[in-house]
Amino acid sequence: MLHRLITCTVMIVLGILLAGYACAEQGMAIDPATCLGCHSDKISAKGYAASVHGKNACTSCHVEIVDIASHMKGETKIVKVRCERCHKKEASEYFASVHAQNNVSCADCHTNVHTHTYWKKDKRVVVAKCIQCHDKEAVYQNSIHGKAVAAGNQDSAACNDCHNLHDIKALGNDNEHRAFHTKVCLKCHADKKLMERNHVTTVAVESYMDSYHGKNYRLGYPNRVAGCADCHTAHSVLPRDDPKSSVNPANLAKMCAQCHPKATPQFAKFYPHGEHNDKEKYPILYYTFIAMTGLLTGTFAVFWVHTLLWMFRGFVENREKQKALEEERFEHHIPHGHKQYRRFFPRHIFMHILVIVSFLGLSLTGLPLKFSNQAWAKLLMGIYGGSANAGFIHRCCAGITFVYFVMALLLSVHFLFIRRDIKGNFLQRLFGPDSLCPNLRDISDVAGMVKWFFFRGPKPTFERWTYWEKFDFIAVFWGMFAIGGSGLMLWFPEFFGSFLPGWAFNVATIIHSDEALLATGFIFTVHFFNTHGRPEKFPMDFVIFNGQLAKHEFVEERGDQWKRYEEAGTTETYVCKRTSGVLYDFLVKGFGFLALFTGITLLVLMIYAFIAPH
Repeated sequence: MLHRLITCTVMIVLGILLAGYACAEQGMAIDPATCLGCHSDKISAKGYAASVHGKNACTSCHVEIVDIASHMKGETKIVKVRCERCHKKEASEYFASVHAQNNVSCADCHTNVHTHTYWKKDKRVVVAKCIQCHDKEAVYQNSIHGKAVAAGNQDSAACNDCHNLHDIKALGNDNEHRAFHTKVCLKCHADKKLMERNHVTTVAVESYMDSYHGKNYRLGYPNRVAGCADCHTAHSVLPRDDPKSSVNPANLAKMCAQCHPKATPQFAKFYPHGEHNDKEKYPILYYTFIAMTGLLTGTFAVFWVHTLLWMFRGFVENREKQKALEEERFEHHIPHGHKQYRRFFPRHIFMHILVIVSFLGLSLTGLPLKFSNQAWAKLLMGIYGGSANAGFIHRCCAGITFVYFVMALLLSVHFLFIRRDIKGNFLQRLFGPDSLCPNLRDISDVAGMVKWFFFRGPKPTFERWTYWEKFDFIAVFWGMFAIGGSGLMLWFPEFFGSFLPGWAFNVATIIHSDEALLATGFIFTVHFFNTHGRPEKFPMDFVIFNGQLAKHEFVEERGDQWKRYEEAGTTETYVCKRTSGVLYDFLVKGFGFLALFTGITLLVLMIYAFIAPH
């Protein structure tokens, strides 16, 4: 009986081998049963059949085995299995990955291909596999994300959500590394449907993008600012009330000190995700924003209406003057009308040039940050060589602003207390006709202009300063306290954070941003029109560049000042010769037009940013 049993077994094995040999000879896959005849001690037939490769023959992977007899004799050279023959997409991603660069093979993750089953998009499988090697990042399992994945929430972030499955890239240079800290977080937290499904607000993304950090990230310079993972960490993201959390109130100062070494607990009271439209959580930010919005809308509403009315009335007046010339009617003939009189001195011209240079410099470097979601903003930042260079230029221009502001203060003191050619005491000078301080006369001038706008009276004859020029001058002082003060706070946060609560920087950001918008919008619309665009002066008034104006302009525009000088017998004191030569005129006018066109271009870009879809 034993002899017969042995004989039958040998015959069955030989039959299987011959059948496999015959199949191989015909170019067909060798039956897996044939392979298991020898390899069943290492490979489970049941496990293999249930695996993802179970429908494939053994020779689908071991393609070098085509002759079973030769293989059994040891004549076939066994080569490494090439997974990419079937898994082309995964292989292409893998070969460009950091795993391939570090000789981590497919089999290192897919350890047993004979029993490998489909993961069914279960992120728990991915996490379990990754932490086998990345045990230092095992803190992930105790994080918000890790616990949620372990509980079966497939929306929560797992290793593959941030690092991918096969296309695992090296973090790269500093810029790419810092970008990664934020990019992978935004992928989920900017997905409104995903966040709503998990009862998580998207305010973190929105508020981050509105912050200085987020704007730099959006402009393409994440290496200059903190990203999501810099504050919340990459793998150990914990609830704020957890003592181990990086954003726990007790740990905030230490966390901030990573970038701001002198950060204090006061500094750490900054609202990283403060929303100015959330009245309940951030009332200070809410009312600051309301106040600034009211200032903007109120100022623009009044002066844009003023500008439109003046534009139309001036257009009509110019047509009337043109008609009078055509009919050879000269209603106001002024003898020696082109005789030149001094209006400004070199110091005033120098100050105005400082104003132009600093203001345009601040606008060119600040507006791209304000409108960081615009393509033109990225283009401008690229021209400057990055946000760091733009910031340096911005601060240099801010320094120039403080220079001309101090000069204005010194000239004001000189005017009020020192000058001998101005009569009266301090108060008389302050509210006198030569002062830039508003007085009661300005009320009548405003009323007169409104009547003129509506064809109800003649155009007022002004003194040395008009009410809109006084407004511009006073605006410089207001602007220095609002935009200058807030700018200093943002320039030196650690210093101010040593004695001011961190939320003061949120307030400063709102004020600085909105006041800058008010200043640029006002200058590029109202001021440009009042100075250069009004029909009487178009296309440009060059008095601020040469300090001179013709007698006919003097009499027509500032008739009351001329009368005052005539009564005092001082008109000839201000007579001057045209000192500017051809080269000076060419350079100065070129500079003036360049500044004007730059401002108008920025105005167009600002308008486009407001109306263009984000």
